[in-house]
Amino acid sequence: MNPKIVAIGGGTGLPNLLRGLKHYTRDITAIVTVADDGGSSGILRDELKILPPGDIRNCLLALANTEPLMEKLFQYRFTAGSLKGHSFGNLFLAAMTDILGNFELAIKESSKVLAVSGQVLPSTLCDIVLVAEYEDGTIVKGESQIPGARRKIKRIRIIPEDATPLPEAVETIEKADAVILGPGSLYTSIIPNLLIKDLADAVRASRARKIFIVNVMTQPGETDGYTAYDHVKTILEHAGDNLIDYVVINVEKIPEHLLLKYLFDGARPVVCDGEKIRKLGCNVIFGELLSHTDVIRHDPIKLAKVIMDIIK
Repeated sequence: MNPKIVAIGGGTGLPNLLRGLKHYTRDITAIVTVADDGGSSGILRDELKILPPGDIRNCLLALANTEPLMEKLFQYRFTAGSLKGHSFGNLFLAAMTDILGNFELAIKESSKVLAVSGQVLPSTLCDIVLVAEYEDGTIVKGESQIPGARRKIKRIRIIPEDATPLPEAVETIEKADAVILGPGSLYTSIIPNLLIKDLADAVRASRARKIFIVNVMTQPGETDGYTAYDHVKTILEHAGDNLIDYVVINVEKIPEHLLLKYLFDGARPVVCDGEKIRKLGCNVIFGELLSHTDVIRHDPIKLAKVIMDIIK
């Protein structure tokens, strides 16, 4: 069994998922948001007029079958001089884009260098800007600025609103056995991809199992106080119905020493209200899915196993 899996998102959640999935199938496509405008990616985007490479880099490395030293090299971040803050991987992708004259081709060639299982695609080649409207009427532009406003988000949109998806991304969704949304930042990693209308329509029309993985913790400035149901409802409100068949929720108890650190930063465990989600017509899958490390996140292998069980 080598199921065709498409995973849509960005940030740190998508690469974590990919690390688990590659143990079960080689036919993986990561469709990655290009709304990032902060840090090294934001500087390169502004100065070189290329799409932000950071999330793409992390997904390439998650699917790579390469030497540990190569991964360290691509993740290496300069700490001094004019390159301070830039990662080598971002600069590599920027250089490849300049040499080849094409960001999409630069990703494909970089995939060969890193011996990637599957493929990584930007959700669009358009230069999109993320815009948040808050419940108090405030408007904030820019992905990196949105969580810092610390207000309740009413709606998120992209400029231009008629951004078109990468045709290859749509094709992989049409052929997929499973399409996965999340885990990851709801408003800045997952939803931006679904605001690209033709991409969301492709997910809706796909015969694949459509799976949403709910975050373990709320995210300060984005999902304060959100339950699992609130996450699902927000996606459907932004991108329309029939996008989610299965909702995967962690029910494993979080160790007290880790929880205290996150509570101090304003994050809370996402409340599991599965019955409300079922009323939306979704199947709810519960699992003990935590990674036993010094951060609160899903264990890639446990998560991948749940997804493979759903596909079967």
